[in-house]
Amino acid sequence: MRIPSFLRRIVERYRSRFLRTARGVIHVGANTGQERDLYAYHGLDVLWIEPVPEAFAVLEQNLRGFKRQTAVQSLVTDVDDAAYDFHIANNGGQSSSLFDFGGHKEIWPTVAYKESIRVRGVTLPTLLKRKGIDPSRFDVLVMDVQGAELLVLRGAESLLPGWSAIKAEAADFDAYVGGARLADLDGFL
Repeated sequence: MRIPSFLRRIVERYRSRFLRTARGVIHVGANTGQERDLYAYHGLDVLWIEPVPEAFAVLEQNLRGFKRQTAVQSLVTDVDDAAYDFHIANNGGQSSSLFDFGGHKEIWPTVAYKESIRVRGVTLPTLLKRKGIDPSRFDVLVMDVQGAELLVLRGAESLLPGWSAIKAEAADFDAYVGGARLADLDGFL
């Protein structure tokens, strides 16, 4: 069934109502910055963080003209400077993850990892410090990190009191082997 565009707009407005009072957004797992227009509509400062080189290059191009939005190429985890094998997916990097596919491959059988790259992770507080970015500019955390949500949150625990909202995509099944599930995030928070 095709959903009419006016209904999709209503749903998106409802899903993003928390942005109305936000100061700024840290978006971990940026991909190509698909939400840039939404964030600009709300007049937000945005820090985009993306580890996939090809997606990051497109992200930088997509952010041209968005003066309040910047991007950093990095992998956010719970440990500073640890090395990880990061798997890059064949769907424009959208399903890329630290974790192997679990139930994800059953739902999206055409998505596969095309390569893995070795990447050093960093906690969010360390990344902000290294880049000279004031964390108080941001009160919303958005994560689209394909199972690594708990790693991001554990590494950013010192920043939690400063956030008014956290938005995460989380499955209630093992989409990624060893990845966070909705119950894990609820338990942590």
